[in-house]
Amino acid sequence: MTDHFDAMETRTPEERAADIAKMLPEQIARAQALSGYEDSLAGVDAKSITAPEALASLPVLRKSDLSKAQKAAPPFGGLTSRSANRFAHVFQSPGPIYEPGQVAKDWWRAGRFLHAAGIGKDDIVQNCFSYHLTPAGMMFENGARAVGATVLPAGIGQTELQAQAAHDVGTTAYAGTPDYLKIILDKAEEIGLELKISKAVVGGGALFPSLRQEYADRGIACLQSYGTADLGTIAYESPAMEGMIVDEGVIVEIVTPGTGDPVAPGEVGEVVVTTLNPDYPLIRFATGDMSAVMEGQSPCGRSNMRIKGWMGRADQTTKIKGMFVRPEQVAALVAKHDEIGKARVVARREGEMDAMTVMIEADGGDAEAYAKSVSELMKLKGQIEVVAKGSLPNDGKVIEDLRSYD
Repeated sequence: MTDHFDAMETRTPEERAADIAKMLPEQIARAQALSGYEDSLAGVDAKSITAPEALASLPVLRKSDLSKAQKAAPPFGGLTSRSANRFAHVFQSPGPIYEPGQVAKDWWRAGRFLHAAGIGKDDIVQNCFSYHLTPAGMMFENGARAVGATVLPAGIGQTELQAQAAHDVGTTAYAGTPDYLKIILDKAEEIGLELKISKAVVGGGALFPSLRQEYADRGIACLQSYGTADLGTIAYESPAMEGMIVDEGVIVEIVTPGTGDPVAPGEVGEVVVTTLNPDYPLIRFATGDMSAVMEGQSPCGRSNMRIKGWMGRADQTTKIKGMFVRPEQVAALVAKHDEIGKARVVARREGEMDAMTVMIEADGGDAEAYAKSVSELMKLKGQIEVVAKGSLPNDGKVIEDLRSYD
């Protein structure tokens, strides 16, 4: 097995930028030709969108927008370059949201992750992601095919049968949620079966360090990826286990929640992804997940941008005094006053009543004017606390709920 899946992984920054300068305008033009982008990309000069930074001028596509588009033009909302009967699969995720799927080599881009985990043609992968309606099972099956591995399409459930099959077939690698592998291993141990699993690729949930260490103690190297049903693989771990490497088939931005505005380097924000998949050109798709860009390059030699992995959800909408306060309203407050660097709404209880404090990073400023803006934008009154720039935590939160619901 070679060290890397393909030459794209080790491109120099200049080579990657040159490739993006060619591919990104083509993808924007491809999207403009689709009915689902008629309004949002109208008047955009596709040829001018030649770098990730240029994407900031385009609107963000949110899950709610996707749902509305699909209801208006089922099943894919006019966002795909081919009709439903020209895809190999149609999937349904909760919402419902419909996703297309193909069986072309590495269409979901999971193969790159499996290769990084050391899975190849000599492996048998027990795929314990669901094959029913949602695409995770097919995403990893497609990835296994891309690296030449054999697949046992196990799906979820029937743990004793799973353990027996792993023993009988000689499974060497596991694909599935982080915790289900432990259930299979424990069951095999309980019924006296020896398993050969030495590699695991996981997703769809948090891989806690203690669980990863437990697998390591049992001789299993476990790596995780980050992806969605709409986008496929977004980023993945390599054996270096220093952050997650952004996949070569997507462009990732980190933006302030509730906006499409990129955060400063290293700041925590919402993950927004543009795919380079010509079949399904999602442009600035907001995942709702939080992360941050890591400096530098992975020690494994893969040269693309790294992110810190999943760091919470971006939808911090909170009800205070019976009114919803949304990240977009906090962003509007920051935009209204040039001197504000950041703002953070804190919800708490005072006695049996809701209370709201708005913490504002600014060099001085007029607290009374801020209070007026808060009242206008959020339809609520709150205490204003002006703090020094750089003093609010770098955790991506613009709304913090300190109330106990126990």
